[in-house]
Amino acid sequence: MEISASNITLMATILLVGLVAGLCFTWGNAVTPGIGQLDDLGYLQAFQKMNRSIENPLFFAVFMGSFPIGVATIFTNKGISPEHFWLILIAVGIYFFGVVLVTILGNVPLNQVLDKTDLIGSSVAELQTLRQKFEQPWNRFHTIRVFASFISFAMLVLAAINK
Repeated sequence: MEISASNITLMATILLVGLVAGLCFTWGNAVTPGIGQLDDLGYLQAFQKMNRSIENPLFFAVFMGSFPIGVATIFTNKGISPEHFWLILIAVGIYFFGVVLVTILGNVPLNQVLDKTDLIGSSVAELQTLRQKFEQPWNRFHTIRVFASFISFAMLVLAAINK
């Protein structure tokens, strides 16, 4: 494979989307089922702490960098075969709608409600209500991200094969 802007951007997009897909898979496959077994206070505290710790420069660089690098990949790969170009274009679109927008419009608002809640000062009933309003919707949104990131990653890998 030659060193070119099209190959560099494609490999960077594959790497970044792959990291997000791995994070989404692990979070959905191990983290949420594990903490789902905790009582309401334990669950909400654990989720609150994980949300706060994941907000770091490295995470944001990978998560938020995936889409603009993906857009650059679209523009630097205009001259490849139509089949490979469409795989890239659709993969980046799926990533944007199924991961970026779902996160911004679905998961983040729920995270913000949880972050603003004084869990220690909340009653047992308030904790139960908060968990009921948080857990199922958050997991549904996350399931969309798991599938979207996996499909996007797989399509990008296919686009790189015999490009």
